[in-house]
Amino acid sequence: MWGDLLLAGSLVLIIEGLMPAISPSGWRDMVARASQLPDRSLRAGGVALIVIGAVIFHLAG
Repeated sequence: MWGDLLLAGSLVLIIEGLMPAISPSGWRDMVARASQLPDRSLRAGGVALIVIGAVIFHLAG
């Protein structure tokens, strides 16, 4: 159980690091644009990612 959680956390870190490693300027531009979005849009995107992640987790488990 803890090993799986550690592997999942490691995978999150790898995925989060890909964009700034591959294209730092593109990542910076994306973050700048995201900071200009209204809270409602960011919240909706976050909820959508949670739902997608939960569905994938359910299907994989």
